[in-house]
Amino acid sequence: MSDYSKLYDAIVTGDHRTAVEVTKAALEANVDPSELISKYMIPAMNEVGQRFACNEYFVPELLIAARAMKAALELITPKLAETGAKRIGRVVIGTVKGDLHDIGKNLVASMLEGAGFEVVDLGVDVPPEKFVQAAQERPGTIVAMSALLTTTMLNMKNVIEALQQSGLRDKVRVMVGGAPITPQFAQQIGADGYGENATEAVDVARRLAAELGSVAATTG
Repeated sequence: MSDYSKLYDAIVTGDHRTAVEVTKAALEANVDPSELISKYMIPAMNEVGQRFACNEYFVPELLIAARAMKAALELITPKLAETGAKRIGRVVIGTVKGDLHDIGKNLVASMLEGAGFEVVDLGVDVPPEKFVQAAQERPGTIVAMSALLTTTMLNMKNVIEALQQSGLRDKVRVMVGGAPITPQFAQQIGADGYGENATEAVDVARRLAAELGSVAATTG
């Protein structure tokens, strides 16, 4: 296999154009798409996350890195489907009802995709029933909710209650995040995880995906 480390560098530096060019060249050379993700893209996003944690990178750098990664991933995803490659987990994500803010949600979605998750983005102003429907259609999923307003954060509890009423609560894991959200609030409403930022959200999602895998193995 040729050296496609330029893909790693392009994502870390947020070089959207180079990320696309290198990915196209790799796919034309019949490189295994899952290898591109595991060898270059996931390590690149891990590096971006570490730089953010060390205050070397800030939200703008995270956003441009995520944009470069997403551009490459859009080329790879159809190839992954053809090969039947398995993702490490599935996340249904959305901003709760009444809230139209999506920058944080989009960043988390991109970081999760870069980490190897299948992400279903429900968008903004998402009512509880839409989260429930998405979870019903995708068993063993993580439901991720975002809110930026104190007036809408309580709708996260409504989603969890709707999941409970539909009989899905034990079959999914719920994670929450957003500016007004705290670990105490997440615990109070019965969420399984809380991410203070996008990189922490990825770590939480990995833990919850492992939990879901254990449940599936036990009940399967």
